[in-house]
Amino acid sequence: MSFIETEASVRYETVNGKKVMIITPKSEVTLTNMKTGQEYMSDAESDADVDNPETETKREDIRRDVKITVEEFNLGAGSEL
Repeated sequence: MSFIETEASVRYETVNGKKVMIITPKSEVTLTNMKTGQEYMSDAESDADVDNPETETKREDIRRDVKITVEEFNLGAGSEL
């Protein structure tokens, strides 16, 4: 189970008088308790498990895997990359 932390987006801003593309990639997060194998659907859910005195879960037991996806886009002939 994973959850989307940020959605992909493209916007333009003017920087030093030039129009530049600002790309935000999609980020998908999987939080896993390395001792129990439990997967969490949010940071708040894993934090609640760590803060729960009835569980033995510690902060270092939580693994955070992040998958970054950048959509394909056309830079065009005028690109300075």
